[in-house]
Amino acid sequence: MILATPVAHSQLSPPQLAGLSDAQRQRLLGVTCIGGPAQTWHGELPVQHVAAPLLGRSAGALNEVWYSAESCRSGEFAGIRFRVDENVLYGVIDVEEADFRAGPLPLQQAAEDAYRRIFALLDREAYPYLWRAWNYLADINVERDGLERYRQFNIGRHDAFLANGRLSRNQVPAACALGTTRGPLTIAFMAGRTKPTPIENPRQVSAYEYPTRYGPRSPTFSRAAFAHLPGQELLFISGTASIVGHQTMHVGDVAGQTRETLANIAALLEAANGKARSTPYTLGELGFRAYIRHADDYPRVQAIVEAQLGAEASVVYVQADVCRSDLLVEIEAMASHTLGNC
Repeated sequence: MILATPVAHSQLSPPQLAGLSDAQRQRLLGVTCIGGPAQTWHGELPVQHVAAPLLGRSAGALNEVWYSAESCRSGEFAGIRFRVDENVLYGVIDVEEADFRAGPLPLQQAAEDAYRRIFALLDREAYPYLWRAWNYLADINVERDGLERYRQFNIGRHDAFLANGRLSRNQVPAACALGTTRGPLTIAFMAGRTKPTPIENPRQVSAYEYPTRYGPRSPTFSRAAFAHLPGQELLFISGTASIVGHQTMHVGDVAGQTRETLANIAALLEAANGKARSTPYTLGELGFRAYIRHADDYPRVQAIVEAQLGAEASVVYVQADVCRSDLLVEIEAMASHTLGNC
C-alpha cells in the first residue's frame, strides 16, 4: 500500500478489513465501525464501535479506516488504545458511566475523566494538538439527575479542557456528539504535532459563545478545522445542523433542516477556502456522514442531498440522535489536499 500523502481515509466492509495483509495492517491508524454487532479486531488496533444502524445499505456494518503511509506504533495508556506514526496519533477510549455512579451526574464525570486521560496521553506522546474528536453517548437528549445528558457531557468536556489549559480558540478541535441507543461513552480522536487552524461559520454564533439557555457550559468545538502534515492538508467539518445564529431553524421540517444544514456547510467551505494553503475545496469532493434522527426520514434527506451535491456524492447515512431534541439531521464532512513544500 503506497500512499501519496501521510494519511488517507477509506471505507471497507468487514470482509475487506479482515482480508488486509499484515503489511497493510501495520499501516492502519484506526477504525470506526458503524452499525452491526461489535467485532473483535486485530489485537492492538484502536477501533471505535458506533452502536447506530446504517441507512440505505444492505451491509450490516461499515468500517471507516484511517491509513498511514508508514508503519505505525501501537500503544495503550490509561484505557486508551492508540496508534502513531511520525505525524499523527489516533486513539479510542470507551468509558462506562457505571464507574462513576457513586457521585452526581455520572456522564459529566465520565466525559471529564475521558478528556483528562486523552490530554495526558497527548502530552506524554508529544502530539499536543487535538485536531478532531468523534463523541457518541447513549440517550443524548434524555434528562437524568435534573439535566439533559448532552448538557452533562458538555460540562465534563469543558471542565477537562479548562483544567488542561486548552480552552483557547486555537486549541479547540473540530468535533461531533451524537446519541446512540446503548453503549459506553466512546470517543475517537486524531491529534498531531501542529496546531489546528479553526474555522467558524459566519452564519452561526460560535459554539463556545452560546447563551446559557443551551446549558451551564457551552459545547467545546470549532465549526471546522484544518490540520497540516508534511505535504498534506486535512479539512474537518464538524457535525453541522440547521442552526442560524444559535437558534434551531425549521423545527419539525426535515426537508427544511437538511437544506439549511447544507447551506451551513457551504458557508463553512467558503470560510475554509479563505484560510486554505491548497487549492479551493468544493462540495463535490467532500466525504460526508449524515445522521438522521428518524429512519423514515432517510429517503427525503437522501433526495435533497443528492439534488444539491449530485448522485455520486460520498455520503454515509446513519440513524442517530442529534444533540438538540428539535434537530432532525446533522452532517459532518472531511477532505484532504496535497500540498507542496509547507
